[in-house]
Amino acid sequence: MRLNPFNPDSINVRRGGGGGFPGGGGGQLGCGAIVIALIGALVFGIDPGQMLGTLESAQQGAPTQQQAGNESAAEICDDNQYATEACNALGSLDDTWAPLFRQAGIEFRKPYLVFYQGGTRSGCGAASSSMGPFYCPGDESIYIDTGFYDEMQRKLGTGPGDFARYYVVAHEYGHHVQALTGVAQQIASAQQQNPGAANQLQVLMELQADCYAGVWAGKNRNLIEPGDFEEGMQAASAIGDDTLTQGRVSPESFTHGTSAQRMQALRLGMESGDDSQCDRIVEQR
Repeated sequence: MRLNPFNPDSINVRRGGGGGFPGGGGGQLGCGAIVIALIGALVFGIDPGQMLGTLESAQQGAPTQQQAGNESAAEICDDNQYATEACNALGSLDDTWAPLFRQAGIEFRKPYLVFYQGGTRSGCGAASSSMGPFYCPGDESIYIDTGFYDEMQRKLGTGPGDFARYYVVAHEYGHHVQALTGVAQQIASAQQQNPGAANQLQVLMELQADCYAGVWAGKNRNLIEPGDFEEGMQAASAIGDDTLTQGRVSPESFTHGTSAQRMQALRLGMESGDDSQCDRIVEQR
């Protein structure tokens, strides 16, 4: 995908540290961390209960993160190829979603993109790179350890193409869209009211984020290169719950959707380029 180079003056980027996050301290382990633990279990085979215990102890004992110095966005984004790609994607996503929010009369806030290595503290608690990229509504930030992309290629077989990596950022950005529009809060409320349907509701939320990722690509189809669509479908298939667990987890325990569902959601967004089409996914609840 031929994305334009990021404008360091227009994107929110910072570097994560080994402890807390700016403006926040300790607190209870949030629902975001629970979702992250499930992702870690699906992708890396980590027991979610064990991960949550590790998260909680790390959250209680982690020192407060220091401010990330005077590094500019350009310096942070130029760390490596993956960081530069993620910053390019962030700039494009900001430019794509901001006018859609204006048209809808909804306040738009750009998310932060936070790069870290090994572990960090987010507005949702302590985090480890083994969890993979995630969005934290507590500080409206997308967290990425760029080493994940090598793991994604080795363990999930997503291939060397850049579109699979853009898809990851766009999916997490989709969760930011859900937070701003109130969909995330509505899903969380519905999960509290009906705990037995919590996983199914989470699946709908993840599929809508996939669809939103597709909408971004669909609205920038002039930048799409041959093979990008196939790369996106391959990545969506690789991270389906049924594929990741190889049948070890029952459908009732799925939290992100099957490979077929994720491909269908991404395709819907890409082919329509219409975010309203993605609303129909969560309306199923």
